[in-house]
Amino acid sequence: MRSMVIGQFRRAKDGWTGEIRTPGFSHKVRLVPNDNRTNPNAPAYRLMIGWIAIGNAWDAKTAGERPREYFRVSIDGPLCPAPIECALFPDADELSASLLWKR
Repeated sequence: MRSMVIGQFRRAKDGWTGEIRTPGFSHKVRLVPNDNRTNPNAPAYRLMIGWIAIGNAWDAKTAGERPREYFRVSIDGPLCPAPIECALFPDADELSASLLWKR
């Protein structure tokens, strides 16, 4: 399986901002903290285009000797032609991040 970078993000004052580009989807988006987490399985972030929620992101960690924290992202909204499951990996500086889609 190969991974494709479909987005680049930067740390923002409240969450992350970036752009997602696929053949059928190209939008500027924001990951905003989910302040209404009522249980531990609730998403940590909401993926937004303007005021429209198009997905969610959950805290996750890779397996192995040196686990790496990332966000498991699910995109599925009225502006998205098909659901997309991907992962947002912050860079070492934690000021930028890449959104990867495995195909």
